[in-house]
Amino acid sequence: MSWYSFLRQETAYAIVAVQFLTRLPVPVLRSFGPSWMDASIAYFPLAGSIVGAMSAIVWLAANQVWQPPIAAILAIAAGIAATGAFHEDGLADTADGLGGGLTREKRLLIMKDSRIGTYGTVVLVTALALKVACLAVMSPWAGAVALLAAHTCGRIVPVVASKLVPYAGVSEGAKIAPMIPTDRRLAFAVTTGLVPALFIPLVPMLAALFVGVAASTWLLAKARKLIGGQTGDVLGAAEQVFEVAVLLVLAGFSP
Repeated sequence: MSWYSFLRQETAYAIVAVQFLTRLPVPVLRSFGPSWMDASIAYFPLAGSIVGAMSAIVWLAANQVWQPPIAAILAIAAGIAATGAFHEDGLADTADGLGGGLTREKRLLIMKDSRIGTYGTVVLVTALALKVACLAVMSPWAGAVALLAAHTCGRIVPVVASKLVPYAGVSEGAKIAPMIPTDRRLAFAVTTGLVPALFIPLVPMLAALFVGVAASTWLLAKARKLIGGQTGDVLGAAEQVFEVAVLLVLAGFSP
Protein backbone atom coordinates (compact mmCIF):
# COMPACT_ATOMS: atom_id res chain seq x y z
CA MET A 1 0.00 0.00 0.00
CA SER A 2 1.35 3.42 -0.95
CA TRP A 3 1.68 6.24 1.57
CA TYR A 4 -1.12 8.08 -0.21
CA SER A 5 -3.46 5.10 0.09
CA PHE A 6 -2.46 4.59 3.71
CA LEU A 7 -3.11 8.20 4.67
CA ARG A 8 -6.37 8.23 2.76
CA GLN A 9 -7.57 5.11 4.58
CA GLU A 10 -6.49 6.41 7.99
CA THR A 11 -8.25 9.69 7.28
CA ALA A 12 -11.41 7.72 6.59
CA TYR A 13 -11.01 5.95 9.94
CA ALA A 14 -10.61 9.31 11.67
CA ILE A 15 -13.77 10.59 9.99
CA VAL A 16 -15.65 7.50 11.21
CA ALA A 17 -14.47 8.18 14.77
CA VAL A 18 -15.65 11.80 14.67
CA GLN A 19 -18.95 10.76 13.10
CA PHE A 20 -19.47 8.05 15.74
CA LEU A 21 -18.64 10.13 18.83
CA THR A 22 -20.04 13.51 17.83
CA ARG A 23 -22.85 15.27 16.01
CA LEU A 24 -20.41 17.35 13.99
CA PRO A 25 -20.70 17.41 10.18
CA VAL A 26 -18.09 15.27 8.43
CA PRO A 27 -17.30 14.48 4.78
CA VAL A 28 -19.41 11.74 3.23
CA LEU A 29 -17.45 8.51 2.80
CA ARG A 30 -17.89 6.71 -0.50
CA SER A 31 -17.42 3.29 1.05
CA PHE A 32 -17.44 1.61 4.44
CA GLY A 33 -15.88 -1.71 5.45
CA PRO A 34 -16.93 -4.00 8.33
CA SER A 35 -13.56 -3.52 10.06
CA TRP A 36 -13.65 0.27 9.94
CA MET A 37 -15.29 0.71 13.35
CA ASP A 38 -12.58 -1.31 15.08
CA ALA A 39 -9.92 0.67 13.23
CA SER A 40 -11.55 4.01 14.00
CA ILE A 41 -11.21 3.51 17.74
CA ALA A 42 -7.59 4.67 17.49
CA TYR A 43 -8.90 8.13 16.63
CA PHE A 44 -11.29 8.49 19.57
CA PRO A 45 -8.84 10.87 21.32
CA LEU A 46 -8.75 12.95 18.14
CA ALA A 47 -12.53 13.26 18.27
CA GLY A 48 -12.19 14.22 21.92
CA SER A 49 -9.64 16.89 21.08
CA ILE A 50 -12.07 18.46 18.59
CA VAL A 51 -14.82 18.56 21.21
CA GLY A 52 -12.37 19.85 23.82
CA ALA A 53 -11.12 22.57 21.48
CA MET A 54 -14.68 23.71 20.77
CA SER A 55 -15.44 23.86 24.49
CA ALA A 56 -12.20 25.73 25.13
CA ILE A 57 -12.96 28.31 22.44
CA VAL A 58 -16.42 28.92 23.86
CA TRP A 59 -14.91 29.19 27.35
CA LEU A 60 -12.32 31.76 26.26
CA ALA A 61 -14.81 33.79 24.23
CA ALA A 62 -17.50 33.75 26.92
CA ASN A 63 -15.00 34.95 29.51
CA GLN A 64 -14.70 38.16 27.53
CA VAL A 65 -18.38 38.89 28.10
CA TRP A 66 -19.59 37.13 31.24
CA GLN A 67 -18.33 36.09 34.66
CA PRO A 68 -16.60 32.66 34.95
CA PRO A 69 -19.67 30.69 36.19
CA ILE A 70 -21.70 31.68 33.12
CA ALA A 71 -18.74 31.07 30.81
CA ALA A 72 -18.24 27.65 32.39
CA ILE A 73 -21.86 26.65 31.81
CA LEU A 74 -21.65 27.73 28.17
CA ALA A 75 -18.38 25.83 27.65
CA ILE A 76 -19.73 22.61 29.14
CA ALA A 77 -22.93 23.04 27.13
CA ALA A 78 -20.88 23.42 23.95
CA GLY A 79 -19.22 20.06 24.56
CA ILE A 80 -22.58 18.42 25.19
CA ALA A 81 -24.01 19.94 22.02
CA ALA A 82 -21.02 18.70 20.00
CA THR A 83 -21.51 15.10 21.14
CA GLY A 84 -25.27 15.06 21.49
CA ALA A 85 -24.78 14.12 25.17
CA PHE A 86 -23.37 10.81 23.93
CA HIS A 87 -21.21 10.05 26.96
CA GLU A 88 -23.55 11.75 29.43
CA ASP A 89 -26.29 9.36 28.31
CA GLY A 90 -23.98 6.45 29.09
CA LEU A 91 -23.24 7.88 32.54
CA ALA A 92 -26.93 8.21 33.38
CA ASP A 93 -27.81 4.75 32.06
CA THR A 94 -24.90 3.15 33.92
CA ALA A 95 -25.86 4.85 37.19
CA ASP A 96 -29.44 3.66 36.83
CA GLY A 97 -28.42 0.12 35.92
CA LEU A 98 -25.70 -0.46 38.48
CA GLY A 99 -27.58 1.39 41.19
CA GLY A 100 -31.10 0.13 40.62
CA GLY A 101 -30.82 -3.49 39.51
CA LEU A 102 -30.58 -6.46 41.85
CA THR A 103 -29.42 -9.01 39.25
CA ARG A 104 -27.12 -8.86 36.24
CA GLU A 105 -30.01 -9.31 33.84
CA LYS A 106 -32.07 -6.60 35.52
CA ARG A 107 -29.15 -4.16 35.51
CA LEU A 108 -28.57 -4.68 31.78
CA LEU A 109 -32.28 -4.28 31.11
CA ILE A 110 -32.40 -0.99 33.02
CA MET A 111 -29.38 0.29 31.10
CA LYS A 112 -31.18 -0.33 27.80
CA ASP A 113 -34.20 1.68 28.96
CA SER A 114 -34.22 5.10 27.30
CA ARG A 115 -35.88 6.66 30.35
CA ILE A 116 -33.72 8.17 33.08
CA GLY A 117 -34.23 7.22 36.72
CA THR A 118 -33.33 8.68 40.08
CA TYR A 119 -29.77 7.35 40.15
CA GLY A 120 -29.08 8.55 36.65
CA THR A 121 -30.54 11.99 37.30
CA VAL A 122 -28.59 12.54 40.51
CA VAL A 123 -25.28 11.33 39.09
CA LEU A 124 -25.65 13.28 35.84
CA VAL A 125 -26.59 16.54 37.58
CA THR A 126 -23.73 16.10 40.06
CA ALA A 127 -21.20 15.45 37.30
CA LEU A 128 -22.29 18.49 35.29
CA ALA A 129 -22.31 20.70 38.38
CA LEU A 130 -18.81 19.57 39.30
CA LYS A 131 -17.53 20.31 35.79
CA VAL A 132 -18.99 23.81 35.83
CA ALA A 133 -17.76 24.54 39.35
CA CYS A 134 -14.24 23.29 38.62
CA LEU A 135 -13.95 25.26 35.41
CA ALA A 136 -15.28 28.42 37.02
CA VAL A 137 -12.36 28.63 39.49
CA MET A 138 -9.69 28.39 36.79
CA SER A 139 -8.11 31.21 34.84
CA PRO A 140 -9.22 31.46 31.19
CA TRP A 141 -6.13 29.83 29.69
CA ALA A 142 -5.80 27.21 32.43
CA GLY A 143 -9.44 26.27 31.93
CA ALA A 144 -8.99 26.05 28.17
CA VAL A 145 -6.05 23.66 28.52
CA ALA A 146 -7.93 21.66 31.16
CA LEU A 147 -10.91 21.24 28.85
CA LEU A 148 -8.74 20.13 25.97
CA ALA A 149 -6.83 17.64 28.13
CA ALA A 150 -9.91 16.26 29.89
CA HIS A 151 -11.80 15.64 26.65
CA THR A 152 -8.83 14.21 24.75
CA CYS A 153 -7.35 12.05 27.51
CA GLY A 154 -10.84 10.97 28.53
CA ARG A 155 -11.39 9.29 25.15
CA ILE A 156 -8.40 7.03 25.87
CA VAL A 157 -10.45 5.31 28.57
CA PRO A 158 -13.00 3.56 26.30
CA VAL A 159 -10.18 2.48 23.98
CA VAL A 160 -8.19 0.82 26.77
CA ALA A 161 -11.30 -0.59 28.43
CA SER A 162 -12.50 -2.12 25.15
CA LYS A 163 -9.21 -3.99 25.00
CA LEU A 164 -8.85 -5.05 28.63
CA VAL A 165 -12.39 -5.42 29.99
CA PRO A 166 -14.68 -8.14 28.59
CA TYR A 167 -17.92 -7.14 26.88
CA ALA A 168 -20.90 -7.83 29.13
CA GLY A 169 -23.84 -7.02 26.90
CA VAL A 170 -25.54 -8.75 24.02
CA SER A 171 -23.97 -7.75 20.71
CA GLU A 172 -27.20 -8.16 18.76
CA GLY A 173 -29.32 -5.05 19.15
CA ALA A 174 -26.72 -3.22 21.23
CA LYS A 175 -26.72 0.59 21.00
CA ILE A 176 -22.95 0.51 20.58
CA ALA A 177 -21.34 -2.51 18.96
CA PRO A 178 -18.34 -3.90 20.88
CA MET A 179 -15.04 -2.76 19.41
CA ILE A 180 -11.62 -4.21 20.19
CA PRO A 181 -8.53 -2.26 19.10
CA THR A 182 -5.34 -3.96 17.96
CA ASP A 183 -2.23 -3.42 20.07
CA ARG A 184 -0.87 -0.98 17.49
CA ARG A 185 -4.03 1.11 17.43
CA LEU A 186 -4.28 1.02 21.21
CA ALA A 187 -0.72 2.37 21.48
CA PHE A 188 -1.51 5.07 18.92
CA ALA A 189 -4.63 6.17 20.80
CA VAL A 190 -2.82 6.35 24.14
CA THR A 191 0.18 8.21 22.71
CA THR A 192 -1.79 10.81 20.77
CA GLY A 193 -4.40 11.15 23.51
CA LEU A 194 -1.81 12.21 26.08
CA VAL A 195 -0.39 15.06 23.97
CA PRO A 196 -2.66 17.83 25.42
CA ALA A 197 -1.60 16.82 28.95
CA LEU A 198 1.93 17.95 28.10
CA PHE A 199 0.74 21.57 28.20
CA ILE A 200 -0.12 21.21 31.91
CA PRO A 201 2.58 21.60 34.61
CA LEU A 202 4.10 18.24 35.55
CA VAL A 203 2.76 17.73 39.09
CA PRO A 204 -0.86 18.74 38.36
CA MET A 205 -0.75 16.71 35.14
CA LEU A 206 0.47 13.54 36.86
CA ALA A 207 -1.97 13.98 39.73
CA ALA A 208 -4.90 14.53 37.37
CA LEU A 209 -4.05 11.50 35.24
CA PHE A 210 -3.55 9.32 38.32
CA VAL A 211 -6.88 10.28 39.86
CA GLY A 212 -8.65 10.03 36.50
CA VAL A 213 -7.31 6.54 35.86
CA ALA A 214 -8.13 5.46 39.42
CA ALA A 215 -11.70 6.76 39.20
CA SER A 216 -12.45 5.20 35.82
CA THR A 217 -10.79 1.94 36.86
CA TRP A 218 -12.99 1.82 39.96
CA LEU A 219 -16.11 2.22 37.84
CA LEU A 220 -15.00 -0.44 35.35
CA ALA A 221 -14.21 -2.83 38.21
CA LYS A 222 -17.65 -2.17 39.68
CA ALA A 223 -19.28 -2.87 36.32
CA ARG A 224 -17.30 -6.07 35.91
CA LYS A 225 -18.46 -7.23 39.33
CA LEU A 226 -22.12 -6.36 38.81
CA ILE A 227 -22.72 -7.10 35.12
CA GLY A 228 -19.64 -9.06 34.08
CA GLY A 229 -17.77 -6.36 32.17
CA GLN A 230 -18.30 -3.29 30.03
CA THR A 231 -20.97 -2.11 27.62
CA GLY A 232 -21.19 1.00 25.50
CA ASP A 233 -22.96 2.79 28.35
CA VAL A 234 -20.24 1.79 30.82
CA LEU A 235 -17.52 3.03 28.47
CA GLY A 236 -19.29 6.39 28.19
CA ALA A 237 -19.66 6.55 31.96
CA ALA A 238 -15.99 5.74 32.49
CA GLU A 239 -15.03 8.55 30.13
CA GLN A 240 -17.20 10.99 32.04
CA VAL A 241 -15.81 9.89 35.40
CA PHE A 242 -12.30 10.47 34.04
CA GLU A 243 -13.23 13.95 32.82
CA VAL A 244 -14.73 14.97 36.15
CA ALA A 245 -11.76 13.60 38.09
CA VAL A 246 -9.26 15.46 35.91
CA LEU A 247 -11.11 18.76 36.23
CA LEU A 248 -11.43 18.29 40.00
CA VAL A 249 -7.70 17.79 40.43
CA LEU A 250 -6.73 20.66 38.14
CA ALA A 251 -9.20 22.94 39.93
CA GLY A 252 -7.53 21.99 43.18
CA PHE A 253 -4.20 23.22 41.84
CA SER A 254 -5.66 26.54 40.67
CA PRO A 255 -4.27 29.53 42.59
